[in-house]
Order: sequence, then C-alpha cells, then structure tokens
Amino acid sequence: MNILYEDTALVVLDKPAGLTSEEGVPAALRQRWGRPDAYVGVIHRLDTGVSGLMVYARTPGAAAALTKQVTESQQAYAILDGRAEAGPGAPAQPCFRKTYRAVIAGGPDEGLPPEGILRDYLFKDSRKGRVFPVKRPRKGVREAVLEYRIVKTAGEMSLAEITLHTGRTHQIRVQFASRKHPLAGDGKYGSRVKGSIALQSCGLQFLHPETGKPMAFTLPLPEGTFWKPFEG
Repeated sequence: MNILYEDTALVVLDKPAGLTSEEGVPAALRQRWGRPDAYVGVIHRLDTGVSGLMVYARTPGAAAALTKQVTESQQAYAILDGRAEAGPGAPAQPCFRKTYRAVIAGGPDEGLPPEGILRDYLFKDSRKGRVFPVKRPRKGVREAVLEYRIVKTAGEMSLAEITLHTGRTHQIRVQFASRKHPLAGDGKYGSRVKGSIALQSCGLQFLHPETGKPMAFTLPLPEGTFWKPFEG
C-alpha cells in the first residue's frame, strides 16, 4: 500500500487490488502507524479487486468535511447531467472528483460511441453479490450515471477514461458489460479473459478539509498484461 500524502487530517493512498477499502485499508494504516485505536474515517469505497486512489480522514471533523464534499458533488453532478434542477445555494461544480481508467473489450460501436454519458437503472442483488441493469425504477433500484472517453483501441481491447457522477456498487463494471464491453479480467460480468479486473481509480480531487486548499492526485498506468498495449 503506497501512501502519496499524509498529514494530521487525512491520508491519500494507492490501494492495492485484493485489499478491502472499508476494513483492510484502515487495519493496514493502524498497523503502519503502530496505533491500533487510531481513527480512520472511510469517505468513499473501491471494490476489493480494484486498485487506485483513496482518501481517508484521520479525525471525525475531517471525515465530516470530506463527506459533505462528496454529498455536494453528487448534487452538482445531478444538476449537470439533468437528474436534478438547481435550487438556491446549489453547488455549481463538483469539488470531490473521482476519475478512473479501464480496459474494456472491443472498440467503439453503436452501443458505445467514442465518448458520452451512460445512464442506467441498477439493482443490487445482495444474495447473489451481483448488480443487474433494469429498465425502470422500482424498489431497490438506483440510477447510475457516468461519463467516459475511449482513449485508445489496441487489438481487441480499448482504454477508457471515466468520471463517475454517481457511486453505485460495481457501477462501471456493470454499465460497460451491459453494452457488451466488459472490463478485462472481470469474469463476474462477462469477461472471457482471465486476470485481475482492469480498473483503476487514477485521479482524485478534493478540497483539504481544514485549509480549503485544492488537492489533486493522479496515478500512472498500472503494470500488467491488460495495460501494456496502452503504455506510451
């Protein structure tokens, strides 16, 4: 686990695939600090099989401030993509931004133009541990929105850059798989190639919860078979 930034209010790190974001990372941080009772506030989540940037709060006050940024940014995205109307005091732009990169099967086609916004209704089946796209809202269904851009196609795979507007379970994986472009290595959602899920949280922006200073972090392409064709 690589720590990119740390102060008394927060820690930003590159979570490795295989480590849970809600229990594994906080436990690893406490061990690293030698403080088994240290406060670690979980602000957002990454699937266990996904690697990349995460921020954790080191005080309850920082956790509250960062969580407020997440909530306000979700409201801003909802206004930007038309899911909500701007009211008095509505945030103009999201200040907490998460960007991802993924290697997906195939290249742009009718179902997946070179860039755009994907909108779906998703239902999480907790018993099966899967998320399913459905056609209309009902109990347990949540709307999922993301914007994406196909950066490069190499052979039978493409590299996509993604910005989440909503934070639904398995959202990126399900939205691309439902359009017959599953993420490489994601056997749960239809990938025919074996390996780790080719999804990385590669960009993170927010305001420091105490100083208000803009914070921005990026990661290079990870190592691995799926990513190699897109290097350089």
